[in-house]
Amino acid sequence: MKKVTALLVMLFLLSIQVQTIEPAVTDCYDACSTGCVQRDTRLMQRCDRKCAIKCEPSALVEEVGRG
Repeated sequence: MKKVTALLVMLFLLSIQVQTIEPAVTDCYDACSTGCVQRDTRLMQRCDRKCAIKCEPSALVEEVGRG
């Protein structure tokens, strides 16, 4: 019985340490805009705008809700 109690206490202590990670807008935008590097500035700006739309906070919430 003592082993079970000790195991439960250990699991409880480990669960306290676990933190959830929320997706950040800056992480999404940084990852997306890294792929936008091109020689043509017009195409680069277009890609950058697409990243801004894709990585809006409301868009991230919808993606997390779907997954």
